[in-house]
Amino acid sequence: MPQRIAAVTVTVQTLKPRNPLVAACRMRRAGRHRGNDARQQSQRDLRREIDRLRAHSP
Repeated sequence: MPQRIAAVTVTVQTLKPRNPLVAACRMRRAGRHRGNDARQQSQRDLRREIDRLRAHSP
């Protein structure tokens, strides 16, 4: 027969009231922004093409 283990809840009293948004903020993880790579690449390609055309124009 399996033994049952009772779950124990521990509550820690804080010294002063805390901002409730801090907990959500701490759960976030920083990461790189995605989705702009194609736009930035096309912008670089266009800039290179314009520079190349300016170099060859009289």
